[in-house]
Amino acid sequence: MSRKNAAAIKHPPVTAPSEPAGVPSPFPEIAVAIEKQRRRGRGAQSNDSGRFEAEARVAFDDGWQSLDDLPAFKTTVAVDTARKVITRNESPDIGFDRSINPYRGCEHGCVYCFARPSHAFLGLSPGLDFESKLFVKPDAPGLLEKELAAPDYEPKMIAIGTNTDPYQPIEREHKVMRGMLEVLERASHPVGIVTKSALVTRDIDILARMAKRNLVKVAISVTSLDPQLSRTMEPRASSPARRLEALRQLSEAGIPTTVMVAPVIPALNDAEIERILDAAAHAGVKEASYVLLRLPLEVRDLFREWLMANYPDRYRHVFTLIRDMRGGRDYDSQWGTRMKGTGPMAWMIGRRFEIAAARLGLNKRRSKLTTDHFIRLSKPAQQLSLF
Repeated sequence: MSRKNAAAIKHPPVTAPSEPAGVPSPFPEIAVAIEKQRRRGRGAQSNDSGRFEAEARVAFDDGWQSLDDLPAFKTTVAVDTARKVITRNESPDIGFDRSINPYRGCEHGCVYCFARPSHAFLGLSPGLDFESKLFVKPDAPGLLEKELAAPDYEPKMIAIGTNTDPYQPIEREHKVMRGMLEVLERASHPVGIVTKSALVTRDIDILARMAKRNLVKVAISVTSLDPQLSRTMEPRASSPARRLEALRQLSEAGIPTTVMVAPVIPALNDAEIERILDAAAHAGVKEASYVLLRLPLEVRDLFREWLMANYPDRYRHVFTLIRDMRGGRDYDSQWGTRMKGTGPMAWMIGRRFEIAAARLGLNKRRSKLTTDHFIRLSKPAQQLSLF
């Protein structure tokens, strides 16, 4: 099917907030949603073709029960043969200029994940493909060691987990993250980690040693304390209780920890801001931050599908508030406001967060990592060429 003809049926038949109530879908018999049993344990409801594809493929019942024969979406892992692992950015509203992502795609399946559109660059869907067709960089530790050994390399904090989670379930088997931590420890290089997985506690031995020299800090995202809501939004991420326990263990080991209330979704989890901060503070956390829901590119429609499937009564209210905080649009990517939004509702969320954080004594001091201990590693041995 050509892109021109497919454009009309690319998105599921949901009623947008601007449409009058009761107006039927223009394409009532065509839907891209995948049958529930095939996507059990996944976050996205559909598997739309990527935006760069010339064709759009839609599963539909041809009357011969052909959909019954389709297999469930199982996790597959392919090798990403990257030549470098440190990526650079010049974004003025984030506190790092370099990062590493040991995996592409993320099995946690968070429906709101702003990294989903990156799967389109691989010719895959930002929907179910993003959370089931994963890519691992097994050579990442070796490549990192090589880059840190470069004579012109200047050390600054490396952020890990800013796109996809380095402690997602497949890390248990591949252990790429642990391998990179071993390299960073040998080089005495500072690192900031973002995750929503309790698996991070596996590496407390390395993290604690690095923390003694101000070389590491860990941020864990806690989206909700409601297990049902968390399981629905983030089906394969650690439960809220396990994330709080991970924060407690890290804090007790002397590792600087941050709780991230992220993302804040109006009319869905925004009422939990104070409770999340309170629970994290009791776990020993000293720093906190928040990020407003972001809906770039395909994420908007994936989140819309999910909301209609799970919380249809809140659909219009949620999107009305989102647009109030995004200048009348579903998303505004402008630097400086994309993380916090604008308008009265965004202002209120910000003040609530600040007041709760101040009451709990959070953010009184910000942990600062140092590059003073950096050791330039020797270049890995290379086989000589015959010619």
